[in-house]
Amino acid sequence: MQTKLSPIELSKLQKIAHEMRISILKMVYNAQSGHLGGNLSAVELLLTLYKKVLKHDKNWKKSKDFQNRDRFILSKGHASAALYCVLAEEGYFDKKELMTFRKFGSKLQGHPSSRFLDGIEVSTGSLGQGLSIACGIALGLKLDNIDSFVYAYLGDGEIQEGQIYEAMMNAGHNRLDNLIAIIDRNGYQIDGHTECVKCVDPIDKKFQSFGWQTLSVDGHNIERILEVYEKAKEIAIQNKKPVAIIANTVKGKGVSFMENTAAWHGKAPNKEQYEAALKELEEQN
Repeated sequence: MQTKLSPIELSKLQKIAHEMRISILKMVYNAQSGHLGGNLSAVELLLTLYKKVLKHDKNWKKSKDFQNRDRFILSKGHASAALYCVLAEEGYFDKKELMTFRKFGSKLQGHPSSRFLDGIEVSTGSLGQGLSIACGIALGLKLDNIDSFVYAYLGDGEIQEGQIYEAMMNAGHNRLDNLIAIIDRNGYQIDGHTECVKCVDPIDKKFQSFGWQTLSVDGHNIERILEVYEKAKEIAIQNKKPVAIIANTVKGKGVSFMENTAAWHGKAPNKEQYEAALKELEEQN
């Protein structure tokens, strides 16, 4: 049975998503380093996953039910700011620490590190590797008879990597019905539009050819995101196959001059740009 959000719940999640975008902007500006475009496109997908779907516990490694948690792998490791905002929201650490992002000695490294922060399954950031890691974890859970899901969050430019296709093949061959891939389909990577750098379409048919089921969703519509997450779990179990969710998103979502452009993939704004972006985001509240 699918979970239905009440108007109050939906409004609360939308408010948190808005606050996350402001925090991401402040974090990257404060550090003068980071990846605004792909963090801003990931907000609703990560927030809905952690708030409504993922089995997790802020008491990392201390819970008696710890081994039964779902696993989340941020293969697109440069979207760390969005993930940190969600983890702070969920109580893994104090929100005040968000402003230490990318600072020397901070737990909040530019790419997630399991050495420094509870809630991070594995250190990621070398693109193309996260889906392979997720496959290994999913296989391990099956061997241990643990009924949990593994979620791997990928960038669309990332799926140009050859290792992704080996992982697709491996997951399909082993019928990993406890594995769900989320593809942030914002259409842009550091060097330009994905279809100009190296065409990745049709993404759905490529996953299907390796034995996956596929779904698509508006990656900024919280209600639809929750529905597709729950549907993905149902389909995986029923069909004994891994599932890929192709989430159509907007690079730089929320800041008009950052949207749908590769220029804001991996740079921090100057003071004037920051103030303009912050003003625009605050006016959306």
